Parts: sequence; structure tokens; C-alpha cells
Amino acid sequence: MSDSYESGPERTFAALPAARAGGFAQTWWGRAWLTALEDAAMDSEQVKSGRRLARAGAVGAVSVRPGRVTAVVRDRDGTSHRADVLLQELSGVQWDRFLDMAVERAGHIAALLDRDMPPHLVEDAAAAGVELLPGMGDLEAECDCGAWDHCGHTAALCYQLARLLDQDPFVLLLLRGRAERDLVRELQARSELPSGTPEEGEPEEGEPEPEGVDAAEAYADGTILPPLPPVPEVPAEAGLPPSLDTERDPAPGVDPDALEFLAAQAAREARRLLVEALGTGHAQHSPEAPLTLGQDAVRLASGGPDTSVSRRLAEGSGRDREGLALAVRAWEYGGRAGLTALEDVVPLGAETLARARAALASAWEDDERPELRASHNSWTVVGGRTQLRLGPDGLWWPYRKEHGRWTPAGPASQDPATALASAGPQE
Repeated sequence: MSDSYESGPERTFAALPAARAGGFAQTWWGRAWLTALEDAAMDSEQVKSGRRLARAGAVGAVSVRPGRVTAVVRDRDGTSHRADVLLQELSGVQWDRFLDMAVERAGHIAALLDRDMPPHLVEDAAAAGVELLPGMGDLEAECDCGAWDHCGHTAALCYQLARLLDQDPFVLLLLRGRAERDLVRELQARSELPSGTPEEGEPEEGEPEPEGVDAAEAYADGTILPPLPPVPEVPAEAGLPPSLDTERDPAPGVDPDALEFLAAQAAREARRLLVEALGTGHAQHSPEAPLTLGQDAVRLASGGPDTSVSRRLAEGSGRDREGLALAVRAWEYGGRAGLTALEDVVPLGAETLARARAALASAWEDDERPELRASHNSWTVVGGRTQLRLGPDGLWWPYRKEHGRWTPAGPASQDPATALASAGPQE
């Protein structure tokens, strides 16, 4: 805990030493404070400058009082500036709601006294109409350097305050308008019931029993349950993954770029699954078998990762870079089925082979039919650079020879002539 002293509704914290390793916010509420700064600042370079100043120990003693936090910040050239960050205080009504909520849940009080701020405390407060943590645009900046938005000095103050919030969440409550001792006194007063006051839920003398539904009856009879909420709207695009730019060296074996890429892919996949789940007749379809590691590597590679991630995906799936590029093209044309047509030689039974030959015979007029040479499930144009492959789903996949390798040339079709035409010129 940093050194501090309290004077009325104000606390002053001694300057913290330079932070030469690790991030500024170790707790989730400290990170939420910095997110409010980083999301709202108009100039990200000023935020980075503030982070460097805070890391260098350029922030002096920090004074925290309701609605305002102040410190003197030194530039690299030694110039000092007074920086202030403002956060709106909670109203009296909002404090009453917060205190009532905290008294109803004794665990919240215990957590605060233990210098902890569990997420459910903040969630319960928000449900009561009280936003404890700042959101985008809630942190206003004032600095005598003349900047109209957050400058490096106010950003440095925010980063330093995140360290103080990590140690003591009561710092945030003071900014919102109430000192710790006042809060504890009010919480204790509200926790003590006057003599003769009935316990919560117990009717006063002479008061009729409240009407309602018996709990056992409600549990047994599902017809009295409220209707399900409306189906959620599908977001226009997948959410952005969190940034891992913490200026901390990653642990051995951890690749931040790969983690960010995987987070982005997870968001895309979650949106795709939501669209699929909300589609008509989804409940009537059996779930697909899970992808193999090799198939999933191709799915991930179709998201366009950087070179280092692509290289790892290729190695992990047993492919070289060219092989992975071909697999990605096949996946983008037809997903799992397209990849199967590329990489698997599918043996054809007599019945399937007969249907395939009949389809090929009827796809063209006699004088227009190209000469095809059959091999397993593929038919290659003799003397040409195009090929048809029959997938296990009965669809025809077009292929074209490029740089000596058969390459997927388009989506599948039920008609072999259409599929072959999409592969381009046969010569």
C-alpha cells in the first residue's frame, strides 16, 4: 500500500517509484479505468507519452478528492505541469441506491473492506442505476500545458491512479463522492435494524399475508413461467479482440500476435454460429462432426493471419506454405467439403460411378463433350489444363492446373458442365 494521508474528504498519496516492469493495472477495475482513458483519448500518441512518463516516475504526489484527482507531472526536459482528471460525483439518490444494495449483500461490504471489488458488486450497482467505473468520455482532462483533450500529463496521472486503484478501490469511491470512513459509518448505520422492526420479508402485525404463488407450485407448473426474451439481433460484424499491448515481455512460449489472431477468429466464429443458430430450421439439422486439427488449421489460415502465424499453421497441419495456400483456397470455395475434394482420393462404388458417367454423358451435346480421362474420383480434360472432381456429396468441383499443381478453381456445382466451365479455358 502506498503512503497516504487523509484530510477531510481528500486523500494525498506520496509519489510512487518508477514502474520499470509489468503493466500499470493488475486488477480488472484498474484495467477498466485505463480502458476509459484509452478509448476516449483523441490522440493515442499522447496516451503512449503519458504511459512513458508514468513509467519513468514523473508523476508527483497524487491528491484525490470528490470529482477530481490532481498531481504535478514533470516532462522529460524537467518542466512541471499541474494535471487534473475529473470524474462526475454520484448524486445523493445514487449513493442511497448503492448503500441499500451493499447492505442487502453483506459479501459486498466484506469485499470492499478487504480492498477488493468483485465484478458482481459493480454489476449489482449498475442494476441499481449506479455506474461506479468510468465509461468512454467520463474522464475529463485539465492541464496547464494548454491541451484541450487528454495530454501526456493527464494520461500519466491516469496511469498512476490505476496503480492506486489496484491497491485500494475506496480511491474510486472517494472520486465518486464519499470517503471511506463516511461510507463505513453509513453502511453500519443501515445494517442495524431498530428495535421492534420486523425482519425483511416478515409482515408487520395486523398486515395481511402477501398474495403470491406458492414456490413449489411455481416450480412444478412451467406454464406460469414468463415467456422467453426476444431473439437477440445479430451484430453487424464480429467484435474486436482485446489488445495485448501491455509493454510487458510475454511469458516463454507465448506469442501475443498469435493470441490476438486467435481471439479475432473466435469472435468471427461466434458470430457465424449465432447466425447459423438463428437460421430457419436450425433445430432440425444434426450438428457437424468436429474439425480435425488439420482442417481447423486451414479454417484459421483463411482468416488471413500474418506470416509468422501462417508459418506455424502450415507446420502444425503438416503442410508446406504452398500446400496451405491451396488448402485455404479450397476451404474458401467449399469449407470442409472443398478441402476433402482437394486432399482426399475418394473411392467410387459401382453405383456412384455409374451415376457419375451418366451425368457426364448428359451434360454436353455429343459434338461438344470434351474428352475426359478418369482416375478414381477425378476426370481430366485430355490435352487440357482443367479437371473435374466428384465429392462424396455428389457435387462436381472444378480444378485448374497452375504451376504444375492442380488448384481449386471455383465452387462446386451439381452439373459437371457448369463446374468445368467455371474452371476457365480448357487449353
